[in-house]
Amino acid sequence: MFEDILITIATAATPLLIAAVGEVVVERSGVLNLGVEGMMVMGAVTGFGVALATECPWLGVLAAIIVGMLFSLLFGFLTLTLVTNQVATGLALTLLGLGLSGMLGEGFVGLPGIKMSYLYIPYLTDVPYIGRLFFGQDPLFYVSILLTAGVAWFLFRSRAGLTLRSIGDNHTSAHALGIKVIGIRYLAVMFGGACAGLAGAYLSLVYTPQWIENMTAGRGWIALALVVFASWRPWRVLAGAYLFGAVSIGQLHAQALGVGVPSQLLSSLPYLATVVVLVLISRNRRLTMVNTPASLGRPFVPDR
Repeated sequence: MFEDILITIATAATPLLIAAVGEVVVERSGVLNLGVEGMMVMGAVTGFGVALATECPWLGVLAAIIVGMLFSLLFGFLTLTLVTNQVATGLALTLLGLGLSGMLGEGFVGLPGIKMSYLYIPYLTDVPYIGRLFFGQDPLFYVSILLTAGVAWFLFRSRAGLTLRSIGDNHTSAHALGIKVIGIRYLAVMFGGACAGLAGAYLSLVYTPQWIENMTAGRGWIALALVVFASWRPWRVLAGAYLFGAVSIGQLHAQALGVGVPSQLLSSLPYLATVVVLVLISRNRRLTMVNTPASLGRPFVPDR
């Protein structure tokens, strides 16, 4: 029973972790993309549709990643090339994704999906209490852990990561040193879009292998809050994702046990936790400002 609860927490946390880690890279480059929710839901409907048509969940995952990157390229073109407002553009991207996914997925409602199979390692998966938790998860669970480790190494242990962070700290100085600010920001935005698309595919291929309109249910916004909660550090994002995953699963178990609290209030717990986290962060504003990329959300126009 306890192992089953931990497994469901890991399953609930994985899409949040994937989307938030991608957004960490985006914001470390000094770009604020509020379109994570829209890219996630487009990844979910695309992954479900392609997996259903090909009967191959991995092709669905690949298609979701590509769609997420294409949406992020649209965001990049508008904000980095045309220098539109990043906040307004990100919100528009979310609205576009929610509307377009609802239209594309209309024919998928009620259809059984193609579920990604779980790993099974002889002897290891059968170990009591921890076997299925560590050696019997879906492949994307392990991808999320490796992705977190890879982004942490990239940002703080590689020269390219140092370059990316220098752009986020001061894009004007980085440009003066000959760094191609716009090009690197495009790559960061595309990486974030790919992660958002992958997180969406996880929802429709692993978490609940079916398509439901607006099935992201605000997870993109929670991922954005996680980035701030973690002070733009990948390992803190992992801890925060599992904390929010535990809150989400906790309210489901509370409803199943018949806790004398309205189900609507219990269902709102993950989002109430998001608000509480943001309030706590605002109280520690000085620390937040120190860790925040200085040029976050500011447009950069290179000298002509």
